[in-house]
Amino acid sequence: MTTGQRPLPPARLAFAGRTWREAAHLLLNLPLALLSFVYVVVVVAVGSALAVTVIGLPLLGLGLAGARGLGAMERARARGLLGTCVDEPSPLPFRKDDGFLARTWGRLKDPVGWRSLLYGFIRLPWGVLTFTLTLVALLVLWPVLPFVVRGLSNADRAMVRGLLCPSDELERRIAELESDRGAVVDTAAADLRRIERDLHDGAQARLVNLAMGLGLAKEKLHEGQADATVAAMVDEAHGEVKLALQELRDLARGIHPAVLTDRGLDAALSSLAARCTVPVRVTVDLRERPAPAIEGIAYFTVSELLQNVSKHSGARSASVEVWRADRRLLLRVEDDGRGGATLDGGTGMSGLADRLGAVDGLFVVDSPAGGPTTVSAELPWRDRSDG
Repeated sequence: MTTGQRPLPPARLAFAGRTWREAAHLLLNLPLALLSFVYVVVVVAVGSALAVTVIGLPLLGLGLAGARGLGAMERARARGLLGTCVDEPSPLPFRKDDGFLARTWGRLKDPVGWRSLLYGFIRLPWGVLTFTLTLVALLVLWPVLPFVVRGLSNADRAMVRGLLCPSDELERRIAELESDRGAVVDTAAADLRRIERDLHDGAQARLVNLAMGLGLAKEKLHEGQADATVAAMVDEAHGEVKLALQELRDLARGIHPAVLTDRGLDAALSSLAARCTVPVRVTVDLRERPAPAIEGIAYFTVSELLQNVSKHSGARSASVEVWRADRRLLLRVEDDGRGGATLDGGTGMSGLADRLGAVDGLFVVDSPAGGPTTVSAELPWRDRSDG
């Protein structure tokens, strides 16, 4: 994909800096094409000849990695001399724990490396042609130099865009998925830490106190002290049990609420609204249920947003709307609070944006100072049969 292009001036007006830069590019084609052609021939010949040995394919893989470098050099030359900017391809998606074989296979199936090799192979005859025509135009036919140079340079631009440009949607999607995978891993790790912290600081601490209290009560009973003190200790332990159970229920609801599994988004969001400190109107217009994973993300998105409404907005009322449009699940949460909410405002919205982005969703915040605040979100629908 080309970016940052400016319209080229007419050739007859280009007998100036741009023409000379294009001419320099065309004259450099021959020496650089010679180097690239030799590199390609050596890589392919040696890699193919040694393919039956243990070092053949690794050498070919390294050759393809080097071809990526040649492609980067040619893109840089096109930017500097032709004014043609193309996106850099995504790096190879290696992980830290990938072994030698995985990295070799990744290089061997790299389309960017193979296209760069093809570019280097076909450049030699083209380099001879462009060098010859440009030199003749410079020395003999200089009045038509701008026209010759412009025509040959346009062909060079097309070649760079065709062979050295990323494969558009596929490679951009790969890059997005790599980023999304990291966001999913970070979100899952944060959720595990939150659950561990809630268990350690909440229910676990209460259960420890309960065990200690019951132990003391048991000792007093064994000592024959069945008096009001023991009764008070048992009563306190009973209270601790109820609080621990409530905290465990809240924690389970935070992991995945039973009402969402049993009755769907309408009932689950109504339950959220009932616990919000601000009156919330809930409207859910869904004839079917999306995939469980999408339901869960939608639920926790609304849950986080309603918590923000309770804690930060100063709102007097709020509304939640959920509906389906084609193959997308749409959410909108509005409040009449003070506004000023941003993705980097420390209210957890950046985490929500990352979570939705990881499943090809969208997250938009419209919150001018003074309010109101409207948060819109989109998720892929996905049928329940898709999982």
